[in-house]
Amino acid sequence: MTLLSMRGIGKSFLGVPVLSGIDLDATAGEVHAVVGENGAGKSTLMKILAGVHVPDRGTIEIDGAPVAFGHPLDAQRAGVAIIYQEFNLLPERTVADNVFLGREPRRRGLVDRAAMEEETRRLLGELGESSFGPRDLVRRLSVAQRQVVEIAKALSIDARIIVMDEPTASLAEHEVELLYALVGRLRRRGMAVLYISHRLREVFDLAQRVTVLKDGARVTTVPTAEVGPAELVRLMVGRELHDYFPPRAAPGDIGEVKLSVRGGGNRKLRDIDLELRAGEITGLAGLQGSGRTELAKALFGAEPFTVGSMTPYRPRSVRQGVAAGIGLVTEDRKGEGLALRQSVRDNALLVTRSRARRGHGAGVKSLLEEVRLSPADPEREVRYLSGGNQQKVVLAKWMTVAPAVLLLDEPTRGVDVGAKAAIHDLIRRLAKDGMSILMISSELPELIGMSDRVLVMRDGRIAGALPGGSSEEAIMSVAAGQGAPA
Repeated sequence: MTLLSMRGIGKSFLGVPVLSGIDLDATAGEVHAVVGENGAGKSTLMKILAGVHVPDRGTIEIDGAPVAFGHPLDAQRAGVAIIYQEFNLLPERTVADNVFLGREPRRRGLVDRAAMEEETRRLLGELGESSFGPRDLVRRLSVAQRQVVEIAKALSIDARIIVMDEPTASLAEHEVELLYALVGRLRRRGMAVLYISHRLREVFDLAQRVTVLKDGARVTTVPTAEVGPAELVRLMVGRELHDYFPPRAAPGDIGEVKLSVRGGGNRKLRDIDLELRAGEITGLAGLQGSGRTELAKALFGAEPFTVGSMTPYRPRSVRQGVAAGIGLVTEDRKGEGLALRQSVRDNALLVTRSRARRGHGAGVKSLLEEVRLSPADPEREVRYLSGGNQQKVVLAKWMTVAPAVLLLDEPTRGVDVGAKAAIHDLIRRLAKDGMSILMISSELPELIGMSDRVLVMRDGRIAGALPGGSSEEAIMSVAAGQGAPA
């Protein structure tokens, strides 16, 4: 049964068309993936469905009846819920408060907290969630648990159509499995799930159909069983990507040790033994809380080692880390990696102002062309760039000083497939030029495809080392403590 039908949807902003005659439908009990590069129109289309934007052209039907949404509340009343990548939750309020925010049940004019908490408990039970309850504060929940709260909110308004926007972007690998189970429960309830993701494995794991958008238009809608990953990528980017990942380094391409740690530790890390070599991409895997990010910060000097040795430098601060020739691309590019209201040029020169190796002589314009920024406009404010282009600016920022060691924490999170391929190529080029790279990624296929070897962390220490090309099962076995360290 068709729950949703969108026909001929068009939208322009300030006279610039962003959607052109898009058709999309979803049936009960279906996961329908919506994919495309950043700027393809996915978010705008979903915001029209959610009542955030009003379409200039086209029609929407739910259960065969025409609807027109002038406000998000109109969409909610019609049974549409959208779960954004950045959750709309109040951290200092309880789970029950968030689930029923603005719709609190009342008794004799007062909020009926007992009824609200009981209904929240029932909704959490339907979702198979027992690790937290209605009275827990949201700020104490993990990212995965907060996602459950968002889904419970959707169930509380009797939503039949749920839009999930990059739902695994901030989840650890083991939490992704929990999300899969939740999506399965929604399907069994007869709901339609519109699933937006850059991670193709999730599209093929979860979706029955996939719609491809490009440049504000629909390219095709096809059953996932009838299309392969390579073909789907071609439809999204409009060109062939023959290989997802560039070739690994040959043994002769890997050079001298650029950084060595022996017995390194602090309050979050212990017994760290590590060597990073020129020309090598070392992958760093591990479950959430294993210490991956903490290790990168220790090497950089942001949370320095307090015991053990580190050569040739042992930075005690970020400034010392930069001076030692170490760079860090953080997982939070907007909060920690960029000055969003400044220009591309100013952002690219942020590190140069404190330490110049290549300096201004490299030329910001040529550097932006080197990282394939599109458009390569140095004066454009960074906040107006797509996620992929923002990440390229972060990489350009470090390329101006050409660090000996570059630490990458989730370098392609929230980046579309075309930009992701360009970033992969850039990372490999930097390694080929002699840079030593430590790369953290929660996407195991990416980690396996990019790494010359993989280190696996568990409980604040390096639990094992595996060669490049090792299986996901081998990595997860070590990460979960089921495999012997190498």
